[in-house]
Amino acid sequence: MKHVTMLIIGMLLLVLGVQGAIRLLADHGNAGLLGWLPGGFAVWLACYAVAAVAGALLAGRGSKKAKQGGRGR
Repeated sequence: MKHVTMLIIGMLLLVLGVQGAIRLLADHGNAGLLGWLPGGFAVWLACYAVAAVAGALLAGRGSKKAKQGGRGR
């Protein structure tokens, strides 16, 4: 169950990171969830990129461990 939770959290981070980055690239003034963060466009984009990469890694690890544990095929 722990690995499935890791997979779900990773997928959520991935989706939020990619969606936020696309929103920011389409409209430079719309920072979405990171609007409170000072630094402007470059900092917001970097944070969304980090969230997307971390989410992909976490989801990949969770998926691999869940398969090894007998869940999913």
